[in-house]
Amino acid sequence: MASSSPSHSYLTHLPLHPSHQGDSEKRVEDDESRVPIHIVTAASQLPVEFLEPSPQSKLVIGFDCEGVDLCRKGTLCVMQLAFPDAVYLVDAIEGGEELIIACKPALESNYITKVIHDCKRDSEALYFQFGIKLNNVVDTQIAYSLIEEQEGRKRLRDDYISFVGLLADPRYCGKSYDEKEEVRVLLRQDPKFWRHRPLSEQMVRAAADDVRFLLYIYHQMMEKLNERSLWYLAVRGVLYCRCFCLNSNNFADWPSLPPIPDNLNADGSDPKEEILSVLDIPQGKMGLVIGKRGATILSIKQSCNAEILTGGPKGPPDKVFIIGPVKEVRKAEAMIRGRILDI
Repeated sequence: MASSSPSHSYLTHLPLHPSHQGDSEKRVEDDESRVPIHIVTAASQLPVEFLEPSPQSKLVIGFDCEGVDLCRKGTLCVMQLAFPDAVYLVDAIEGGEELIIACKPALESNYITKVIHDCKRDSEALYFQFGIKLNNVVDTQIAYSLIEEQEGRKRLRDDYISFVGLLADPRYCGKSYDEKEEVRVLLRQDPKFWRHRPLSEQMVRAAADDVRFLLYIYHQMMEKLNERSLWYLAVRGVLYCRCFCLNSNNFADWPSLPPIPDNLNADGSDPKEEILSVLDIPQGKMGLVIGKRGATILSIKQSCNAEILTGGPKGPPDKVFIIGPVKEVRKAEAMIRGRILDI
């Protein structure tokens, strides 16, 4: 992989591509290679294949962002990129807006697959702070849910697995992530933790840990997902990226939803079109939608095969976002509107 080979002083273990004939009981730690962690403050330190996407050099990378109150406001501080041979920590504080904008072609490219666990807030931060429309993501949170559905395990559509939970699952990684809780404690003590410079060794390790397993998990998941689930994964990835990124033209300038593959229509499996709906909630009415201790919105979720999200503390506070099959989304809309009128 072409790169300017920036100087580095950190190494991490990166799980290798799972072997098709490998022992199913083999632990991740038994099959790891040491790769450098590069701290990037200028675009020239990133691989050329990333900065200049092309169909001749398609890439799959692990991706994540760290920040302070990461959303449309807040501050994007570090963007992590995991390649098969290195981890790059793109320092948005030291490199500034110019560095993040240099990554725009890659983040919007169809030729670079971004593997991420829960892309919604990262996508929102990139869109509102830098005008970047995150595209071509494989969201491991979505993929996990689809595999559960494939294998007949029932769950609510928005009953999410955490990244720590995903890592611990022996089907995908089988690794505990105790360090994550240590960072959470530090973030509670100092919400501006990710703004501090220079990056401490703990910050570098924590940032790298959030992406270094993603490519391994991606390959494990791709082997499990059937063609129908892969289509849903692509569709929901697009909808998740749009979720909190409200704009005035109904996402007309965003990447379009992938069409239903002909072979899925031909074999009678009849996948359902999925959409994103955004409901405006009148001031003072969100409590009626959520209900005491969340009872009302939980009841609506249980009645509809759709994901229902609110802006929450990070906002927007007056919106409800619904993702799912058209019929189920319309059902959820009607139930929510009914609660607003139920005085």
